[in-house]
Amino acid sequence: MFDSLSSSLQRVFKNLRGYGTLSEENVKEAMREVRMALLEADVNFQVAKDFTKRVSEACAGEDVLDSVTPGQQVIKRVHDELVTLLGGSRAELEPKGRPAGVMMIGLHGSGKTTTSAKLAARWKKEEKNVLLVACDIRRPAAVEQLTVLANEIGVDVLAPREGETVPQIGKRAIEQAKREWRDIVIFDTGGRFQIDDELVEELKDLRAAIDPQEVLLVADSALGQESVNIAGSFHEALSLTGLILTKLDGDARGGAALSIHAVTGCPIVLVGTGEHTEDLEAFHADRMASRILGMGDVISLVEKAELLMDEDSAAHMQDRMKRNKFDFEDFLAQLRQMKKMGSMQSIMNMLPGGNPMMDQMKGAMQDESKSSEMERYTRQAEAIICSMTLKERQRPKVINASRRKRIAAGSGTQVADVNDLLRKFQQTRKMMKKFGKMMPKMMRGG
Repeated sequence: MFDSLSSSLQRVFKNLRGYGTLSEENVKEAMREVRMALLEADVNFQVAKDFTKRVSEACAGEDVLDSVTPGQQVIKRVHDELVTLLGGSRAELEPKGRPAGVMMIGLHGSGKTTTSAKLAARWKKEEKNVLLVACDIRRPAAVEQLTVLANEIGVDVLAPREGETVPQIGKRAIEQAKREWRDIVIFDTGGRFQIDDELVEELKDLRAAIDPQEVLLVADSALGQESVNIAGSFHEALSLTGLILTKLDGDARGGAALSIHAVTGCPIVLVGTGEHTEDLEAFHADRMASRILGMGDVISLVEKAELLMDEDSAAHMQDRMKRNKFDFEDFLAQLRQMKKMGSMQSIMNMLPGGNPMMDQMKGAMQDESKSSEMERYTRQAEAIICSMTLKERQRPKVINASRRKRIAAGSGTQVADVNDLLRKFQQTRKMMKKFGKMMPKMMRGG
């Protein structure tokens, strides 16, 4: 999402690192370029102006201008101000008491219903007893959509009865939650294409009826400055307690994420990074700032990997590597694990220097439409492996010329594609063998 902004800022910093010493004029010129990069990313004008002013003031001291690494010192100041701009320390979302009401609000199309289900799935994993409540009585498919999503994650839904008002649904849900000893009740409210008096009054009445611990605005980050205006209006009317930004995996310029906290004062608590129920992540201002500046976010990458791979799977894979038994069954499992972690772009963004590496990969491709080449390759590899017999997966050496033709026909690929995968597999296997030998030494600290 922040690709354009990240690339622009990294160009500015590359120039700064080239100076042996910095002058106030150098810093002033750099801040002018930073402000332009922020504005091009759709950051609110006043927010961008205040941001560069604070960085300039922080860089004015002798400890920066006379430093041995003045460029690095300026980057540190920019990083620190970015963290502040994004909300500083992480805002925890941990409703207390029983039942704790969580009111989800937002405009039509912001991803509110999907996010409600994602949040329910997140708390269910923490062994919370969650109830979803369908409070959108105007959109015909809203209740059905929430019910389908709830069935997928194994969470109960309270649907509206004929003739019930939204506050009545809310009161009934709280009463039922008390009887059933529910921990959390999530209210998926109705939305509009724009804020109007009727919507605001309906939400105010529901808030009064259920007295929620959390009032969370689900904002589409792709809307840019409009998201900021929407957040300001909702906050004024309903006193928001937090913000959830959706579609952070898209190609929006990112200005909303950088402006929304500064304008509303509300913390960003979660971000949506995909369509699946697990694609909802805690928001860390410091990690996001590091991503934007090309420093990566290895902590989040490791946490994501740990979340998706259980201890038994990790131990099994370690044993296979140690005994040099890595085969196509394991290779397929690894490919599917990578797919769960997100796109190659999202993974590269979490690695230090990942953006330039991704740019180089894209630049090496003649056709811009091949920017998702890695995803295409992964799908093709999965199709080829699935066209193999169990014997072929476990003993790749038996795959002769005739078998390669059959596998290519079964996977809709060419024999050359099968040969390419077999070659890459052998390279991976050699690497796994070396890593397996190294592991005992690593475990001993040697």
